[in-house]
Amino acid sequence: MTAVLTPAPERPAPPSAAAIGAARTLMELRLFVRDPAQVVFSFAYPIVMLVIFASVFADEDRPGGVPFAQYFLAGIAATGIMLTSFQAVGTAIAEERDRGELARLQTLGTPAVGYFLGKAGQVLVTTVLQLAVLLTVAATAYDVPLPGEAGRWLTFAWVVLGGALAGTVLGIAVASVGSSRSVGNGIAAFAIVLQFFSGVFFVFSELPSWMQEVAAVFPLKWLVQGMRSVFLPDAAAAVEPAGSWEHGTTALVLAAWVIIGLVVCARAFRWRRTA
Repeated sequence: MTAVLTPAPERPAPPSAAAIGAARTLMELRLFVRDPAQVVFSFAYPIVMLVIFASVFADEDRPGGVPFAQYFLAGIAATGIMLTSFQAVGTAIAEERDRGELARLQTLGTPAVGYFLGKAGQVLVTTVLQLAVLLTVAATAYDVPLPGEAGRWLTFAWVVLGGALAGTVLGIAVASVGSSRSVGNGIAAFAIVLQFFSGVFFVFSELPSWMQEVAAVFPLKWLVQGMRSVFLPDAAAAVEPAGSWEHGTTALVLAAWVIIGLVVCARAFRWRRTA
């Protein structure tokens, strides 16, 4: 009598990194909403800074007769993106590693790419909402004119995307350099210095040349400049160091930092704390 062999049931294929990334994005958004302090900081910080500076310097104009609130909007929008991506992501990942959450994700078989996509997705959604609130307040409370041309909104879109992605991968990269306390303190200090160097609070062309040269190495300066090209009149480009908005250079610098951040992430990202 011949035995009949029953074929073993096929195991379902594991989900792709993209599917895991989408699921992680939803999870990251839920975790973000459940943290009131992070929600308040992400949405209130740019608005509070806009209110303070626009109120203190209400009677002052920037180059070309541009009202201060209009000029400052570019810088505060850019720094909001940096804080939501670079600072928040770097601090959060270091804390998750210290709490052992990353080790549990690794045990469950979560691919690093899926985890990174989840962080990037959460940053992009949060950034869009943050900017929508900020622009609404600027337009309604301070009469800041928003762009009326489709080309400016297209520039706005790729500058936001490039800045958010660069900030996210760099945040992931720096999260591997130490404990949550050292990473958090280091990122916060670096972010404050970079804001002053990058022309967030001042007219960039009026900063000392050595500050301009240092700032030009980092993405925030280009993110701020890209935002100025969106919210300021074309004539304002004349006071930029190069006499133009340098969109091509802005795109290249942001893309370069995304690539640099990805390379560092691939080499340095750690799921577990090291002794």
